[in-house]
Amino acid sequence: MKRFLIIAGVAVAVLIILAGVVRFVMNKQEKSLSPEEQISYHQDNLQIQVFYNRPSRKGRVIFGDLVPFGKVWRTGANEATTFETNVDLSFEGKTLKKGKYSLWTIPGEETWTIIFNSEVGQWGIGTDGEANRDPTRDVLSLSVHAVQSDREFEQFTISFEKVGEEVEMVLIWDTTLVAVPFSY
Repeated sequence: MKRFLIIAGVAVAVLIILAGVVRFVMNKQEKSLSPEEQISYHQDNLQIQVFYNRPSRKGRVIFGDLVPFGKVWRTGANEATTFETNVDLSFEGKTLKKGKYSLWTIPGEETWTIIFNSEVGQWGIGTDGEANRDPTRDVLSLSVHAVQSDREFEQFTISFEKVGEEVEMVLIWDTTLVAVPFSY
């Protein structure tokens, strides 16, 4: 009986280890399809860091289909996108205090809602298939216009551009471009 218990215990341990390895490999494969990207923007005393995963179009219709209009999107793939600033920023007269935030969006055909949330580190989609965001932790939201381009962008990209006295965070994917202006 003792021998049976030892063999059963070893078998259970092996199964647990195998399950962990399979989960790790599957997670690694999913992430490789949407590679990680960390971008930095520095201007004067301003330092911004954004960490996100970059999904590719692969012939799919993105906005209004893969990423539905009117629903919260994790703004990338895999983990929720993070946005970190070392100084307070002003978006349309609203202040985003220095700190680290998760970045969410609600795409629309003509306008997008941009949301900064105080919770960070979570996977972008919950077990129910919806965005893994606690709306009670939203600290700032604003509405911006979306522009349609004749050019198609294969991979989701976030960048920053200095425009006059302001800076724009630019979100580009498929044929959609969204610029989010702010000052500091």
